[in-house]
Amino acid sequence: MNRILSSALCAVVLGTAGCCMFSGSKEASCAGEAPAPAIDGVVASETQAAQVAVHPDSRNWSPLFNFALSNADFERGVWYIDERGRLTADKDEAIWSKREYENFVLDLEYACAPAANSGVLIYATDTKNWIPNTIEIQIQDDLNSHWDKVDDTWRNGGLFGHCAPKVRNVRAAGEWNRMTITAIGQKIKVAVNGEITVDADLADWKSATTNPDGSAIPSWLNKPWAEMPTRGKIGLQGKHGQATIYFRSIKIKEL
Repeated sequence: MNRILSSALCAVVLGTAGCCMFSGSKEASCAGEAPAPAIDGVVASETQAAQVAVHPDSRNWSPLFNFALSNADFERGVWYIDERGRLTADKDEAIWSKREYENFVLDLEYACAPAANSGVLIYATDTKNWIPNTIEIQIQDDLNSHWDKVDDTWRNGGLFGHCAPKVRNVRAAGEWNRMTITAIGQKIKVAVNGEITVDADLADWKSATTNPDGSAIPSWLNKPWAEMPTRGKIGLQGKHGQATIYFRSIKIKEL
């Protein structure tokens, strides 16, 4: 079965079970997968209560990408929806929204393969040379020893190269994580698995070489964030470092 047909079937069949990336339900889970980390409605535990407190009810929001990925820009054959309804990629290439966004809340779930390294990319003004021209919210399997010695600003839920997460709470490889990104102008707030990991003001990054706390910014990120536009495309990084990343329930609300 080709991937386009598989995508269509995912939207029709898997979507009704709540485990497709386009599902409106946060309560259902795919057979053999961990339940979605965000739960709306009845709260069954303190952990779930925390999730409800910092993550929105996004069930009726618009999907960032439609089931055919026709509103996305990406290298054909790289990104696809697999047989379990997960958006994933075979190469380290990003997928981008065709349109630009400003002032929004983005809510999504992701699962890492062992040692995965990925990211959510916002305010992108150049998708060909996106690394210095976007804000990257880091996704990473921090629990894997491969990443033991990296800088704290490379950790899951932080702003890559610029701001370490307040907490390190990524789940084990194969389990689903939930991330909510609120972007209002230069104010960026990130929540992961029921906890705030970033609450930052891009205006504080007036230097392209030094973070506000005095730590060094990687040399390839050579633009001060205080001067960057706060409108751009939204993207997801693909299979970086030979480790697969999976996404589902990618919803957006414009403010």
